[in-house]
Amino acid sequence: MLIFRQLFDTQSSTYSYLLGESTTGESILIDPVFEQAARDAALVRELGLHLIATLDTHVHADHVTGAWLLKTRLNSKIIISAESGADGMDVKLADQDRVYFGKRYVIALATPGHTAGCMSFVLDDESMAFTGDALLIRGCGRTDFQQGSAKQLYQSIKTKIFTLPDDCLLWPGHDYRGLTVTSVAEEKIHNPRLGGNISAADFFGYMKNLGLPHPKQIDVAVPGNLVCGRPAHTSSTVENPDWAPLTYTFAGFWSIDPTWVADHTTSLQIVDVRNAEEFFGPLGHIDGATLLPLDELMERAGELKKDLPIVTLCRAGGRSVQAAALLRKAGFDMVASMSGGMLQWRAQNLPTLGVRD
Repeated sequence: MLIFRQLFDTQSSTYSYLLGESTTGESILIDPVFEQAARDAALVRELGLHLIATLDTHVHADHVTGAWLLKTRLNSKIIISAESGADGMDVKLADQDRVYFGKRYVIALATPGHTAGCMSFVLDDESMAFTGDALLIRGCGRTDFQQGSAKQLYQSIKTKIFTLPDDCLLWPGHDYRGLTVTSVAEEKIHNPRLGGNISAADFFGYMKNLGLPHPKQIDVAVPGNLVCGRPAHTSSTVENPDWAPLTYTFAGFWSIDPTWVADHTTSLQIVDVRNAEEFFGPLGHIDGATLLPLDELMERAGELKKDLPIVTLCRAGGRSVQAAALLRKAGFDMVASMSGGMLQWRAQNLPTLGVRD
């Protein structure tokens, strides 16, 4: 029996896919995300599986792969296209190569265009295909960087993905609207960029005029993925601290979700590093938070206890990361930055004090 799970990373809107074979327990994970490695490892263990490999569809520009981190935790092999330009993989894939997990396998299908090294992975019976960023639900990947080519992408989709059986389910690398799956038949009819009788010239013009900004994480993600997700500093990335469900980011700091903070305010030192005007401003502040502006933090660090966990926060998360790093250097071991800051806290409608219109 095939074991299948679709997983999601909210920060990058990335889908990861776990496929396992029940007889042997062998499994593979497609497009893992660095910050979700603990979640993915836990799921593999809970399902009684053995992760033999991680497969990346391409060198991503919007998140860092979890391939290296999962290898350190589960001894899985790192697999990616030979055309990706990445270093540090265990297996370099070519078009039509097979990756086995137990009695099942996926076929690597070279589908360049979004990047030069893009691959889609097709399940052995052609009932499912994992298209990465090549083909999305009612869309496709951009072609304006990382050796992208609209001509190649058009050919990849028309001659490879669209020649799969019509009832083949297509599982994309991303979705930003809450959609989860599509099919070859659907996309051949309804995809506004590639469906119907849209010509290559129409597609080229469409892609040329997208005018999209570069992904926010591109300066971190691309270099990180070119080494298969291996961080420059690896000493503290393997096991999570036990005081909270923290996430270790590729940038090298621990973060914590606002909802967990909201449920544990009385057992934390919540340190707001904004200035006073912001603290009492439109976004308000968290009940019980201590106002320690970033430029005063080190002078006043003695006001904090070293035996009680500290969560730093700011407006959006930038200053709180700096604050957490400073506090760690000062000898505070239990420190994490609240992801998304007060913007994320308010977006989740969590209780707030001092809000002024």
